[in-house]
Amino acid sequence: MADLSRDIRLAVDSGEVAIGAESVMHSIKNGTSKLVIVASAGKKELSEDIVHMAKLSDIKVEVFDGNSMDLGTVCGKPFSVSALSILSAGNSNILKADYSKAEAEKEEKEKEEEDESAASTEDNAAIDAEQESTPTPTDEES
Repeated sequence: MADLSRDIRLAVDSGEVAIGAESVMHSIKNGTSKLVIVASAGKKELSEDIVHMAKLSDIKVEVFDGNSMDLGTVCGKPFSVSALSILSAGNSNILKADYSKAEAEKEEKEKEEEDESAASTEDNAAIDAEQESTPTPTDEES
């Protein structure tokens, strides 16, 4: 299964990337960008502009599930990164992998776990209610 964070780090370390909104926009305009990644919790207007430019240029866009500080950390940088552009993948499979399917599977698994947890909580609540309604013998009744 594809891991976007791992592939981003590998691309940064072994390939060529443009980091930051201005550099990403420049790489899109020059046609050197092969893939654009934007942080999901970033400046909305800036992300929309980058996504729009990429789509006009037929460049695939991936949304990183995290804020710009998280994306910066994944890139190995001591600062926030709102967007990055993959110019050369290096040793990573970032240009070949389908992260939308992997993310959908991850979300589905999390939802199943939440449903199981909710069902368990409901069962426990039913048991507690049953125990409360069952009279217990007191010293006077014995």
